[in-house]
Amino acid sequence: MDPKPAHAGHHSHAGHDAGAFPGGLLITQDGYSLDLADTLVQPGEIEFRFRILGPDGQPVTDYTPIHDKELHLIVARRELTGFWHVHPQRAADGTWSVQLDLPEAGAYRVFTDIAPRELGRTITLGADLAVAGHYAPLPIPEPARTTVVDGYEVELGGDLVAGEGRQLTLTVRKDGAPVTDLQPYLAAFGHLVVLRAGDLAYVHVHPNGEPGDGATAPGPDITFHTLVPGPGVYRLFLDFKHRGTVRTAAFTLPTTTPHRHH
Repeated sequence: MDPKPAHAGHHSHAGHDAGAFPGGLLITQDGYSLDLADTLVQPGEIEFRFRILGPDGQPVTDYTPIHDKELHLIVARRELTGFWHVHPQRAADGTWSVQLDLPEAGAYRVFTDIAPRELGRTITLGADLAVAGHYAPLPIPEPARTTVVDGYEVELGGDLVAGEGRQLTLTVRKDGAPVTDLQPYLAAFGHLVVLRAGDLAYVHVHPNGEPGDGATAPGPDITFHTLVPGPGVYRLFLDFKHRGTVRTAAFTLPTTTPHRHH
């Protein structure tokens, strides 16, 4: 199967179709289930293991790659103050495993972006994960249009409007100078995950253009087409690669109400 149909679904399942159900809210969808080996783990570094079970109850071993990977694993704290995007290894029996370092106790959510070959499109499954210990929930960071990570300043332009497709532009600078030599990461110059505060509805958005297409520049601007499923406050996590290192810039952005012309 050509991976492009699933690739397109990867960007559209979370709300591009009217009335579409947000991604990541279900542990089972279309007969496929996310089966965690453990739902309660100890803080620190762990080997995190899970399986994707198909409609027949057996582990799935045949996937269409999405952004160069068979599976993307996203782990986020419930308060959206922590975020991990990793790529587990799959054993022949269908068990996925990856090293995770979760140093703080708390409530977490796990998401898997997959395109089972038999299904022919992408789905995002979600499950709860608890890290043992006493913890105090943290407030979601205040909305801001700029953030700094490892000396890189990233600026967010554009708005989120419930039910309307909008373009977001993220601009990367280093020491005040535009970064114009971003490196490809997962077949794009940036990878953006959007999560809604409260229920962690998952919106995996579409980057405009791709490396090598003759039109998309390697920075400083990275643009995405975004459609959020409803009003609320969202947390945006941008992965970008520069000088061999992947970094994550995070933003808090509430939806805005569109101006209606009478």
